[in-house]
Amino acid sequence: MDGSLIEEVVYLVILIVYCVTIVGLVLVVIAENRNPLKTIPWVLVLLLTPGIGLLFYFLFGQDNRKQRIISRYTYRRIKNKPKSGVLQQDLCSVPENYKPLEHLLQTTNQAALLYGTDIQVFVNGGDKIKALLEDIAEAKHHIHLQYYIFSDDETGSSIKDALIQKAKEGVQVRVLYDDVGCWNVKSKFFKEMQQAGIGVSGFLRVAFPVLSSKVNYRNHRKVVVIDGSIGYMGGMNIADRYVKGTSWGSWRDTHYRFEGKGVHGLQSAFLIDWYACNKTLLTSKHYYPPVNVFSNNMMQVVTSGPTGKWNTLLQGVIYAFSNAKKYICIQTPYFLPSEGLNTALQTAALSGIEVKLMLPKRADSKIITLATHSFLDDLVKAGVKIYLYKPGFLHSKLVICDDALTIIGSANMDFRSFEHNFEVNAFVYDRDFAKKMYTVFKNDEAACEPLQQEEWLQRSLRKRLSESFIRLFSPLL
Repeated sequence: MDGSLIEEVVYLVILIVYCVTIVGLVLVVIAENRNPLKTIPWVLVLLLTPGIGLLFYFLFGQDNRKQRIISRYTYRRIKNKPKSGVLQQDLCSVPENYKPLEHLLQTTNQAALLYGTDIQVFVNGGDKIKALLEDIAEAKHHIHLQYYIFSDDETGSSIKDALIQKAKEGVQVRVLYDDVGCWNVKSKFFKEMQQAGIGVSGFLRVAFPVLSSKVNYRNHRKVVVIDGSIGYMGGMNIADRYVKGTSWGSWRDTHYRFEGKGVHGLQSAFLIDWYACNKTLLTSKHYYPPVNVFSNNMMQVVTSGPTGKWNTLLQGVIYAFSNAKKYICIQTPYFLPSEGLNTALQTAALSGIEVKLMLPKRADSKIITLATHSFLDDLVKAGVKIYLYKPGFLHSKLVICDDALTIIGSANMDFRSFEHNFEVNAFVYDRDFAKKMYTVFKNDEAACEPLQQEEWLQRSLRKRLSESFIRLFSPLL
């Protein structure tokens, strides 16, 4: 057989196999009965850019929600720990209009109602790192630390050195970091902690990123638990930029220090992830010690991730928006809402509820900024007030409703946080705390540029088309 003919046959076979693979994947995506808003972009990517689309599908497109990284029995065993040693005050209930929300979070996430937590608020990284170092220095039994980003820089080194010192003193120290979030951190940084006796694990390790679908499912939680009685959670990672800002502006973020029963909710979140990484089950009473009552607030610490049956955080946020009576205030660095979330905000605004959305004027991703802007037209027309934070990058994640409910934690208002990432948020039912956070929001509002409807709707056709095109892929960003 002629050599050129063999080449043509081989080429034809490869082409047929390739086309069958693409068509097969398209059928798989359709057969999975995903949200059409996610199905259509993947079909477009696979059909219009088959080569790149095939690679991106294996990296980012596979639906792992039905998979489990921890057994239901083990999950319940850890999640039930915050309910043990129930304080008499824990038997009280949330306000009547939030009972369905409490039930929702309990049903879908087994999130216990925890009473009496003191919550300290940090609005800049320097104060948070200083307080964290002070608490680490006072640790007696254990330190559990988990971050999406744990950088090998001045800030990260100060935390690393403090942890090593405590390990030398005999304190149990365990560190979880996200393998993708810490891609640029040299292995020597974590090995130094391991050699000092610290337990260190990377979450969902990705040995060959180009060949792994795990790259799309990341642990975005920021949790610290010290002696089972002090905890940290919020939006700040461990890196210099959270303290010193960026070359083009400050870094505005929010983080929280818990003392009291709420820490037990953070502890269970950490121990679930620790078990997922190490298959080591830690349930000793030393991790859930008796705690004092510091306030009258009630909270539920809620986790979510791509392997659960329900989108718990998304469902909780939509419920809060749909049942607001006076106002909704939102801070988020990224706004790529699902259809349900977007509709809830528009409906609230059209119903006369004051809805305020605060975004960074300049974000760290031009593509995500374009996609975000495509959602603002309908919000503005519905009466949502949009504020663009000017001094630097707004990375804070905050929701306040009606001086009664505050939602704080690691989740952004986007598809990635609600569907792909492992996140942790606290739903706090307390008027005093809500008013305190509303003051924080108002202080930031003074540093914002209000988005003017007439001017915004008159931006160039080219810009609007660019935004609309990127929006098609917003479920994949």
